[in-house]
Amino acid sequence: MAPGNLADWLAWQETLNPAEIDLGLERMHHLVDVLQIAPPPGAVFTVAGTNGKGSCAAAIEYLLRRGGLCTALYTSPHLVRYNERICIDGRPATDTEIVQAFERIETVRGDTPLTFFEYGTLAALLIFSARECDAWVLEVGLGGRLDAVNAIDPDFAVITTIGLDHQAWLGDSIAEIAAEKAGIMRAGRPCIYGDVVVPYSVLAKADETGARLLANGKDFDCILVNEDWSWRGQSVDLMQLELPPGAGREQLRNLGAALAAVEQYDPQLLEDEAALTGLATKSALPGRFQIFGDTHRWILDVAHNPQAAHALARRLRVTGNEPVTVIVALQADKDVPGFAHELEPVAQRWITCSTEGYRGCSSTELAKLLADAVDAPVTSAANVGEAIESARGQTEPGGRILVCGSFMLVGPVLELLGLY
Repeated sequence: MAPGNLADWLAWQETLNPAEIDLGLERMHHLVDVLQIAPPPGAVFTVAGTNGKGSCAAAIEYLLRRGGLCTALYTSPHLVRYNERICIDGRPATDTEIVQAFERIETVRGDTPLTFFEYGTLAALLIFSARECDAWVLEVGLGGRLDAVNAIDPDFAVITTIGLDHQAWLGDSIAEIAAEKAGIMRAGRPCIYGDVVVPYSVLAKADETGARLLANGKDFDCILVNEDWSWRGQSVDLMQLELPPGAGREQLRNLGAALAAVEQYDPQLLEDEAALTGLATKSALPGRFQIFGDTHRWILDVAHNPQAAHALARRLRVTGNEPVTVIVALQADKDVPGFAHELEPVAQRWITCSTEGYRGCSSTELAKLLADAVDAPVTSAANVGEAIESARGQTEPGGRILVCGSFMLVGPVLELLGLY
């Protein structure tokens, strides 16, 4: 089978493995060896966590690139274009590069039933190798221990935070989920933990593997001041850093973990005052508490689990007092009541949209789940465009409209608002 363009390849890859998620490293280890994928001469940074791993990975890549390194950044999922997942020096790979990588994989794959994510991960690693990038920053897709990204040994591991999400694959408790994410640790190599409370299973994994665990509040600190924030590391202290929108403590945690990882690699990279001045905004990814104004004030955020919704609600309260109209889409495996509980105090009304795929949830089904969990009115939209128009019509001019949940919603809204 030889698909043509990138879209054809992606559609075909979804048919290779009957399971959308099929955790395990045997397939990846085999094909990494066959394809002779070698790590970069500089370092591999692997970032895991329930929330914030994309933002943390982007901040690491930004600091490395500002330090003069040729950088590779692999993230997922994408908002609008698949190419966003594979970036070199801050620019997405071209369709041609990605298709050529797919073709190379197909020449050696044989009958190995790669998942969609495994195929894309191998393509990213091939492209990074061909470009001879100095450093790779790899975001874990799901969990850590058995995730495809973990087929490459990290020199620096980062775990942003642990919360309840993807329990069907990772376990039903914080301890179980933490143990899975701690699977990216390696003996004798640093592992940065971004949150202030380190789960016991993370401590136990560090002892078991011999990894050097560096924890927020112990080995580095993020200090929120009135109009800025400061960071203290092992050998570097940074003062009067710019706050992210909404002064989110969670975003400071992500940035602080990124600074700690880069300091462990090369503390001299943290001497660029210009890079540090713009760190919060220049390394920010779209759809992460992104604010936009037209006839209304829009906030776009890919928060899709209770922990992320809790942080989102706090930032909404910091940036305004009035309630919000919420446009939301979530996949079927998400904790809808838990998510809604966190946002209910700031939500005036809810408008639901659908997600697609194996874990998809229709707008009508999501509306039913929300209606059982909240007191505010809930309506369903046939499509994203209808949801936007409905939100505009029901929200006073100048009022706030929150778009949150799945990447499958936030990406299309970014396009329709002209932000992508």
